[in-house]
Amino acid sequence: MPHDHPDHDHPHALLPPEPALRVKALETILADKGLIDPAALDRIIDTYENRIGPRNGAQVVARAWIDDGFRAALREDATAVVAELGFFGRQGEHMVVVENTPSTHNMVVCTLCSCYPWPLLGIPPAWYKSDAYRARAVREPRRVLADFGVTLPADTAIRVWDSTAEVRYLVLPMRPEGTGDWDEAALAGLVTRDSMIGTGLPRAPS
Repeated sequence: MPHDHPDHDHPHALLPPEPALRVKALETILADKGLIDPAALDRIIDTYENRIGPRNGAQVVARAWIDDGFRAALREDATAVVAELGFFGRQGEHMVVVENTPSTHNMVVCTLCSCYPWPLLGIPPAWYKSDAYRARAVREPRRVLADFGVTLPADTAIRVWDSTAEVRYLVLPMRPEGTGDWDEAALAGLVTRDSMIGTGLPRAPS
């Protein structure tokens, strides 16, 4: 029988409607009961967002930097190439690699939800899923990049790619100067998660 009023006795009725707020509310409840340690949870999330996940993508980028044949194959059929490396599965069904050049900078967004290449980049960061990023990345990408600390020459075109349920994008950033004799492992250490989304640049060699 349908109800014309909310069931305030149901536990879910006590949670905020927004997904992020619901997660935070659940985390608070579990922490208050001593079932989780918020600090430990933050460390786990950080590990998967910024370390374990992006390592896969960094490996792909570094190999493309030193192997022209691999880069060409990646541009032609990224799905098959990354699958051969073992990077496939949910959120990575069809991959497209877009390459930055001195004249063009690529940036990825998902305007409808938060489609993201999990097999290559791990868990999507919170800002990628935010309404602000999803809306502003399309309308004012140069300002968004500035918010991330990225300032590009005025004559550099910015191209924004909108991920969908069928297609995921990976940005192939430009190789940093001064790395001509670096091997793949060393180069991978310069590749950041944000540089593969397009909201950042690779680290400069020290």
